[in-house]
Amino acid sequence: MSTFHLVDHPLIQHKLTIMRDVNTSSKDFRELLNEVAMLMGYELTRNLPLEEVEVTTPICKARLKRIAGKKLAIVPILRAGLGMVDGLLKLVPVARVGHIGMYRDPETHQPVDYYFKMPPDVENRQIIVVDPMLATGGSASDAIRKLKDSGCTQITMMCLVAAPEGVRKVQSEHPDVDIYAAALDERLNEHAYIVPGLGDAGDRIFGTK
Repeated sequence: MSTFHLVDHPLIQHKLTIMRDVNTSSKDFRELLNEVAMLMGYELTRNLPLEEVEVTTPICKARLKRIAGKKLAIVPILRAGLGMVDGLLKLVPVARVGHIGMYRDPETHQPVDYYFKMPPDVENRQIIVVDPMLATGGSASDAIRKLKDSGCTQITMMCLVAAPEGVRKVQSEHPDVDIYAAALDERLNEHAYIVPGLGDAGDRIFGTK
């Protein structure tokens, strides 16, 4: 069964509060999102498998641990998900990056696909799907489904702010996918925006409207 992980470290909560402020500039919003993604990634990668290897230190030989198993792929949902990629790459520079392009139809609030590009060995990697906002859950659920259709079996969702409606949708349609979020907000409004939320993450990252 899918597990919802609330990453409530004080540094993350402090930075998220600044990001919610309508007066925070796009420059500061981008920098804070990058920092929060890196801090969340630290928690998300806590359970990566380790293996023991022999290393020669300046003093002696020793049996020490390094990350083992499948390699990682970071998959942002365009366009807002791009703002979380650099923070994760600072933690795992060797990770590959795929891209899923979707936008929300302003009338139906349903996701519309327009781009899908993955590393050639994506099915052999642990996937981290990133998108700052998990609102209705439609885009996230559709993105996860497309990854599964490509052969991916180990997928985790990471977002900044989640609505209960989005969490329920992803968990009901993908009970094998854990969700990591920095905040679980109250609800969606009549326009399918998260309340209290932080507005349109893509617009705030890139300075558009």
